[in-house]
Amino acid sequence: MAGDEWDDMTSIAAPTRRGFARLGFSALASLSLGGCLGDGLGGGLLGGTAGPEKQSALDVSPVLLVATTRRPADPAGRPPYFTDQRGRGLSFATLRLAPPDRSLIGKVSSVVTGDWRIASAPRVVTGPEAATAFAEAALGRDVLLYVHGYRESFETAAVSAAQLSDGIRFRGVSGLFTWPSAGKTFDYGYDRESALWSRDAFEDLLRALATAQGGRIHIVAHSMGTLLTLETLRMLRADAGEAALGRIGAIVLAAPDIDIDLFTNGIERLGTAAQKITVISSTNDRALELSSTIAGGVIRAGAADRSRLEALGVRVADASDYGSGLINHDLFLSNVEVQQVIKRAVARADGR
Repeated sequence: MAGDEWDDMTSIAAPTRRGFARLGFSALASLSLGGCLGDGLGGGLLGGTAGPEKQSALDVSPVLLVATTRRPADPAGRPPYFTDQRGRGLSFATLRLAPPDRSLIGKVSSVVTGDWRIASAPRVVTGPEAATAFAEAALGRDVLLYVHGYRESFETAAVSAAQLSDGIRFRGVSGLFTWPSAGKTFDYGYDRESALWSRDAFEDLLRALATAQGGRIHIVAHSMGTLLTLETLRMLRADAGEAALGRIGAIVLAAPDIDIDLFTNGIERLGTAAQKITVISSTNDRALELSSTIAGGVIRAGAADRSRLEALGVRVADASDYGSGLINHDLFLSNVEVQQVIKRAVARADGR
């Protein structure tokens, strides 16, 4: 696809606290295992994004809807809320979040201390009713559903979901699908298998959202979460036909940690739904370089050349020139311009 939307990216936001933490030894060891930036940044689609800032829905009601295949913690409703172990089916939780300090002092301190955090998890539903409970809690509104990547705990995934939704000033429901990542550097294999193990539950959630009365379902997946997302969408189309993807809006795959050949097959299996996909890529994503090494040298989709990705019929935002850090894997959270890629993808899906 043409990259005429992505000109004049000039500003790079400061890294988040998690970005600084990943500059340590464990981050270096897991360099290539995170996400990639999509929707064609390199072509300059982000110019002219200035405008009055609006409140996000989280500013008004700081609630995050969570669907997870993690095992609930014991006792329930207390940190860490959900563990790194695989649960029995899908669970639904309503998280109340504590918003960041919007003052100047708060903005400065958030670089070190973080911003959003979980205040409480007052409601948990586990079992066949979980997917329906999530859909009913969305109350017919648009949903922004975040799917995290490798080496994430439940709490860090929830914070990232909040940062993403708030960062693009999303006006609908903020959601998270979180699978049982071990949250450890050297458990890449466990994480990958856990992500794939979660496909059926994720499909159940998307089915429930698609059949409920409501708005569009926008999906933003990062790193290894893009593998789970692409495989689940393939399953959904195969099981229920192309119409089942009708309620899906924007699909943003940030730094996809997927074998390029597997990615190509997945895109081809999605039919016309592939046109909804925006890939945020970067050829200098150090995490994906390591992942490629682990995978026998096969390039990851998030590090592939833009032309190769565009040939598949997806939009591409090449963020290779917009990473100022060592790893350049979480730009969709730390870089304001890259977040605008996601915001534009959502706006396009909504016909704006």
